[in-house]
Amino acid sequence: MRGKQAPKRTFLPDAKYGSIEIARFINYVMVAGKKSIAQGIVYGALEAAEAKTTRKAMEVFEEAMKNITPQVEVRSQRVGGANYQVPMPVRPERRMALAYRWLIEAARKKKGRAMVEKLTEELVLASIGEGDAVKKKMDVHRMAEANRAFAHFARF
Repeated sequence: MRGKQAPKRTFLPDAKYGSIEIARFINYVMVAGKKSIAQGIVYGALEAAEAKTTRKAMEVFEEAMKNITPQVEVRSQRVGGANYQVPMPVRPERRMALAYRWLIEAARKKKGRAMVEKLTEELVLASIGEGDAVKKKMDVHRMAEANRAFAHFARF
């Protein structure tokens, strides 16, 4: 690796909920630097999720994140001329990044409605352990389980 490693950035908590996780999630939703639009989408989705369920918006968000974050993933490793899919634990920063990415990807895949509605639906489904984002996590875990025989190739 050349040069210095980039310093870790600190995030200010978001204005409405005072949560660093929501501030980071807003940044993931943001497209082409339009942060105010991303904030409107995320806050609208959280308010709608709170109205749909009987729980607070932060509880729904935290439960959804807990149900989406992966514990293990497979990574390609070349050993003796063959590539193996080696299951490895996921670092905490990457866990959240994958969870945000999967949630937004699942919401964007739904067609025909506003992003607020799509994100609301995906958040509510993820908080009860259903939906496309949770399915993606289960697929990743299933793949890691299927390749458990190659776990001894993992370098920690």
